[in-house]
Amino acid sequence: MAVIAATSMTGSGSRTLTKTTLGASDTMVYNKSRKPVLILDNVTGGALTPNIDGAGGSTVPVAGVGTVSVASGLTLSSLAAGACVAIPLESIEAYLQGVITVTGGTGIKASILEF
Repeated sequence: MAVIAATSMTGSGSRTLTKTTLGASDTMVYNKSRKPVLILDNVTGGALTPNIDGAGGSTVPVAGVGTVSVASGLTLSSLAAGACVAIPLESIEAYLQGVITVTGGTGIKASILEF
């Protein structure tokens, strides 16, 4: 189990991006004040379907919809071999309560950019 490390994007100039190769189950920290973006780069030879799950999530009220369960986390659409996605974590913060675990992404190179 690895921790997905964050790279600070504050200041000027270039940065060396910290990449973490995901295993069966990895963790990450969500620091809302830093406007983090999670980048998942599927460098494997097959499609993967990662799940991002905060252990403290249960249900959240959604205007116009009602109460929605976030207990089983957010399962992303299938990420094809060679595909790369960027997820502004603020857009999925209902899923990021408590200890955050990423599963289903073995072999993906993950990075977090903090601004």
